[in-house]
Amino acid sequence: MSSEIAAVIMAGGLGTRMRSATPKHFHPLLGRRMVDWVVGAAAELAPEPLVVVTSPENLGAYDGVAVAVQKRALGTGDAVRSAAGLLEGFDGDVLILNGDVPALRPDVLRSLVEVHRDEQAAATVLSFEPKQARHYGRILRDGDRLLRIVEAVDASDEELVVPEVNSGMYVFRADALWPALERLEPRNKQGELYITDAVGFLVEDGGLVAVYKAPDPLEAEGVNTRAELAATAALLRNRINEEHMLAGVSIADPGTTWIDHGVELEADATVHPFTVLRGSTRMATGAEIGPHAVAHDAEIGPGAVVGPFCYLRPGTVLAAGAKAGTFVEIKNARVGERSKVPHLSYIGDAEIGEDSNIGAGAITANFPHEPGQPKQQTKIGKNVRTAVHNAFVAPVEIGDDSWTAAGSVITDDVPPGSLAGFPPRQITKEGYVSERAEPDDGD
Repeated sequence: MSSEIAAVIMAGGLGTRMRSATPKHFHPLLGRRMVDWVVGAAAELAPEPLVVVTSPENLGAYDGVAVAVQKRALGTGDAVRSAAGLLEGFDGDVLILNGDVPALRPDVLRSLVEVHRDEQAAATVLSFEPKQARHYGRILRDGDRLLRIVEAVDASDEELVVPEVNSGMYVFRADALWPALERLEPRNKQGELYITDAVGFLVEDGGLVAVYKAPDPLEAEGVNTRAELAATAALLRNRINEEHMLAGVSIADPGTTWIDHGVELEADATVHPFTVLRGSTRMATGAEIGPHAVAHDAEIGPGAVVGPFCYLRPGTVLAAGAKAGTFVEIKNARVGERSKVPHLSYIGDAEIGEDSNIGAGAITANFPHEPGQPKQQTKIGKNVRTAVHNAFVAPVEIGDDSWTAAGSVITDDVPPGSLAGFPPRQITKEGYVSERAEPDDGD
């Protein structure tokens, strides 16, 4: 794609239909904010500049892009005009995109620009055909040439049955865009300006406005409600899962597997049902996770096994052949090669060496009671065997080749090759219960 292209992403609207304190464009979708999916799609075309138009309170919410501020939400035309200063002197093509269309693919944008340039159009509209046209403006055209965009409230009965609608996204020649925007006048008492009117000016002036219809309507439809957010999340989930499977990852049930955009999975990794992989999680070849497991910013090494019913929190590293088993939670800890935390344990702020086995019910007590004190670390060496129901009160270190006794609270360092713990000795009182049982009178 030619470098003579710029992009403006409109992300300053209020999004009131989401009924949320979080701005619509910032709602999370598989590891990205909604608007970041659009930024990512546009970035594939290498626009210069790439501008996001936002509200004043969200000015500092973006990295790696130019940011323009729309002081008040006064319509799409005003939003694009807010970016004019950042495109001063630019004379190429300008993509105008909505920040609430996270399913938009780069290929659609490339095709839109190609049609625009092939037709030598002043502007080109991205259209689509949804299952229900609802409130969208209808596209009336003659071949590839736009005649006009009719808003649903203004459309006749004949026009309302037109299935093709306006996505609200366009590409303009810069020399056609700015003069048309200068002609905009408010349509309502709120003083809102609409970019569709700028398109209408170009048609009225005899300019060529082309239309490119998105092959998949889901790629051009915006998100305005929580229901639409969930539907789009499922679409993105399916895309991500398909990409991993085509790259050699086994996903047993894609419909119940949620993998964030930034997750890395190597070929021959296996993901079982009801698994959630978040953030920057990485799984190496031969690793296996699930069912019913969550990994967030975790590293799962070659041949490592996670789950079922396991939670790997940020900072977890499982080395090659390690295991985090059933009802295990690990946070900010490294489990060495071939070491196992098989079941019913919490391991936090810890380091476990190679070939160690952590017995059921192990707890690392890493959080001091004193306010303001940092969490402490537990170190468990190589080839260590800890028994069931052990607590390790950090800071504490268990030396290589050591054992611990069942039911012990380990508070002091254990030298290599030692046995530590020794809970209170069991006392058995034979006959204690039977001697106190009330006699059975019988009949």
